[in-house]
Formats: sequence, structure tokens, C-alpha cells
Amino acid sequence: MGTFCSVIKFENLQELKRLCHWGPIIALGVIAICSTMAMIDSVLWYWPLHTTGGSVNFIMLINWTVMILYNYFNAMFIGPGFVPLGWKPEDSQDSMYLQYCKVCQAYKAPRSHHCRKCNRCVMKMDHHCPWINNCCGYQNHASFTLFLLLAPLGCIHAAFIFVMTMYTQLYNRLSFGWNTVKIDMSAARRDPLPVTPFGLAAFAATLFALGLALGTTIAVGMLFFIQMKIILRNKTSIESWIEEKAKDRIQYYQLDEVFVFPYDMGSRWKNLKQVFTWSGVPEGDGLAWPVREGCHPYSFTIEQLKQKADKRIRSVRYRVIEDYSGACCPLNKGIKTFFTSPCTEEPRIRLQKGEFILATRGLRYWLYGDKILDDAFVEGVSRIRGWFPRNCVEKCPCDAETDQAPEGEKKNR
Repeated sequence: MGTFCSVIKFENLQELKRLCHWGPIIALGVIAICSTMAMIDSVLWYWPLHTTGGSVNFIMLINWTVMILYNYFNAMFIGPGFVPLGWKPEDSQDSMYLQYCKVCQAYKAPRSHHCRKCNRCVMKMDHHCPWINNCCGYQNHASFTLFLLLAPLGCIHAAFIFVMTMYTQLYNRLSFGWNTVKIDMSAARRDPLPVTPFGLAAFAATLFALGLALGTTIAVGMLFFIQMKIILRNKTSIESWIEEKAKDRIQYYQLDEVFVFPYDMGSRWKNLKQVFTWSGVPEGDGLAWPVREGCHPYSFTIEQLKQKADKRIRSVRYRVIEDYSGACCPLNKGIKTFFTSPCTEEPRIRLQKGEFILATRGLRYWLYGDKILDDAFVEGVSRIRGWFPRNCVEKCPCDAETDQAPEGEKKNR
């Protein structure tokens, strides 16, 4: 009941404006079309009032819809949780380990990052999701992940209903050689016949809903797999990129150290409990986080400060080796690149062979960065920013100035 109240208790009516965005409009439209058509078709295929199976089927269908919408609105309106404006650590000496946000006039708490869309520092920020028109972070990570799980399951159920409805309705009307298929049709043979006729328009609508259901199952199912992969490691998408850059920094400078991700509790079950709890309220306060044994409480933020001070690590330079048209989901860059396209409002940038890119973060098959429009590799030149496929670029060799530095100097940096 407490969680339900938190859903309908908005900070103010301005929160309702989140619905006026292409992401929620499309997402809710798909849910409405698939759910409505599934309910209509379930009446045509498996009359819910005459059989126990039909009743169970119809109740399950309603249950999927309710749970999907519940977690969707939970993720949208509860939000990720923001670092309080003007926040600073209790111990003033700890501020030396933290970055300062000039926009929020506060220190960035561990695992928090500033979102340009929300214009606030988000606690345990994973990414800004256009489908909920909000960030995914500390408070709504569980609801967002449950939505990614329930949506494909509900679409699979709906798709089964669509297929069986089309089959049973066309069985006695058209002959496509289906007479050899052995399927129990007793549930479909009832008297009187359905009030709603299954004509050409109903067939087209069912076929369209089937395509939406299958497409949603694949796309959202892939997102769920990605989210569960990082949750079981107690990471976020941003932290995965920071960890990758940390290992690159150690390897480049040949340092005698090993970067250990401090928030991994060493057990998948313990990591899972950091996000999913029986009460629905995530552990902690979103500002302080437990770390594994042997790690400094601010070891991750210290690593972020090192990367911020290191220009080479902060922006990794890449050279374009293959043209890219700037398409959102390119078909010619591989099936994995196509299905793992970032679900974000941030743009894609067109690439031409021979250009240079400064990558600041990325995913397994995608990178985010700035295109260098000048030949000179200097700070402050005009750039175009956005996402691009990782397989279109390659890392540039080390800068000549850095390569000529003595080995001892490299290690001392």
C-alpha cells in the first residue's frame, strides 16, 4: 500500500508533463494496442465465462496489463532520486574525494552523475530513458527492470492469443492445407457464435498487434538482459564505462596496481539485493554505499578524479575506419549493433572514413563522443556530439608527445 501511495503522490502536477513526450506516448500506445486486442481476441478464441481455462487466460491477461502499467508508472513518477541541492558530506574532509557540480551547487555523492536532461545530479544514475521520460537510478531501478521483464512476458502471452485467434477463426473459412494440423478446436466451437465478428479489419488489427508484440518481446527482452547483467555485478552502465577506462589508464601507464570495482559484494545474490527488496524500497539512502572488503569508501570517486585530471583517459581518441550514415539502428553494422542501439534521445553522428572522434563513454557495441571538426587536436574546437557504432572506429596510437616521454615519467603520472 505504501508503494502504491508513492506512485500516485506526485511532488507536484508538473510531473504529469512527463506523459507529454514521444517516449511515453509510444510506450503506452503499444501497451494499449496489444492489451486491447488481446482481450478482444481472447473472447473470440477462448470464451472466458464458459470454461475454467478461458477464465484463467483472461485473468492472467488483465494481470499482465496491470503489473506492466504499475511498474511503468512507478519508474516514471517515483524517479531515480536526486542528490539534494547544496549537498556535502558530513565529514568536510571527505569532500576532497568528490567532484563538485556547479549546476546543483553540491558535491556529487558516490555513484551519482549529473543528467543534462533532468538538470540534476541523479543518485546511482544508470541512464536517461526516453521511454519513461526520466532517469533510471537508485529509487526506480527495480521498477524499471521489472517493467522490462513483465513487458516481454505479457507480449508473449498476447502473441499466443493472436496466433490462436487467427487460426481458429480462419480454420473453417479458408483452406491453406491446415487440415493435417492436429489442434484441439473444442474450445473454439461454442454456441452461440461470438457477438464480435472476425472480419478483414479484425484480422488486420490482430496481425498488426502480433507484430508489435513480437517486436516488443525482442527489443525489451534485450534491454532486460543487459540490465540484469549489470545488476548482478552491482554496476550501472556509466560505472561499466568508468571501470573500462580505469583499466586502460593502468595498462597505459604500466602502474603496479589492480583496479577492483568496490561496489561488487562478491556474490550475485548480495548484488541483487542491493536493487530488489521485499519492501520495494532499495537499500541505503542513495548517498552512501557499502564497499567490498579491502576497498576505500571513496576508491571509485578517487578513480573518477584521476580520470578527470587525465585528458587522455577522459577522452579516448578514435579514428574512423568505416563510414556510418547516422542511422538509429543500422542494419549494415551487424546484428548485435542493431539490437543494442542505445535507447536514448541523444543523437547519432554521421561518420566518414578518416575522421577522428573523442569517446567519453560507451557500451559494448556503441560509443559516445565528439567528432573533431578541425585537423588540430586541441581542446575547445567545434565538435559534433553523439553515439556511433564501436566497429566503425579504432583506437588511435598514443600521441607522439606522450610516447616520447621517458618510461619513468609515464609511471609517475
